[in-house]
Amino acid sequence: MHDVIEAGPQQRVRLDVSYDGTDFAGWAVQPQQRTVQGVLEEALATVLRLPQVGLTVAGRTDAGVHARGQVAHLDVPEPIWATTGEQLLRRLAGVLPPDVRITGVRAVPHEFDARFGALWRRYEYLISDAPHGVDPLHRHQVLGWPRRLDTEAMAEAATRLVGLHDFVAFCRRREGATTVRQLQELTVTRSGHDIVCTVVADAFCHSMVRSLVGSLIAVGEGRRPADWPGGLLERDRRADDVTVAGARGLTLVAVGYPPDDELAIRAEETRVKRELPRR
Repeated sequence: MHDVIEAGPQQRVRLDVSYDGTDFAGWAVQPQQRTVQGVLEEALATVLRLPQVGLTVAGRTDAGVHARGQVAHLDVPEPIWATTGEQLLRRLAGVLPPDVRITGVRAVPHEFDARFGALWRRYEYLISDAPHGVDPLHRHQVLGWPRRLDTEAMAEAATRLVGLHDFVAFCRRREGATTVRQLQELTVTRSGHDIVCTVVADAFCHSMVRSLVGSLIAVGEGRRPADWPGGLLERDRRADDVTVAGARGLTLVAVGYPPDDELAIRAEETRVKRELPRR
């Protein structure tokens, strides 16, 4: 039985979240589906003894995608925060399932917005082209590839995608949403048979990261030249010849925010629809 809390002053709280996305149907709540948001909101309502809570998240990850640096926020009535805040992390650990953890809890200014306040989001996509396959202990986080990939060609192709572009060729368009993004970093590195594709942007549109990686894999296999992914930026619609890489290799590793005194300005800037500069 949850306590009924009168509306009153609220404390904004930041949560740092880590999860194995294998058995989740993504972040966002969906009817009859197990989701990260659904599991977390139920656990928070239980621990805080509230009828319900609502989470705002930095990145709405898809089914099967993991996170070790996800960020979310919620508002908690000040009296409850005052009595529960210090114990919240440990209490959540006692009720959450083993595939999702809250790794940090702290009070933040009301201007903090996990989604609109973010300066950048960093993802890593892990691939192994080891001839014996993926290490069994890492099989849920690494995409196994049966053939040797040319990571030098992939890295060359990646440099052509960095910058402010319309990434419609790599995105699933949503009504009213822009596909213009500032891709701040896209690198490909190798250590033995382990390949890491690091992707950093101010924000991402639906399926963008996995589509970028899919285009780089096509280059790494030699099926496409190094200038092919960059050439797709000239298209005005989704590129059907780009394969979306599997979800299991993708992890949201970090989200960056400005100093507290710049949070409100950043949130306002982010809400402005992005457009390419006129030529």
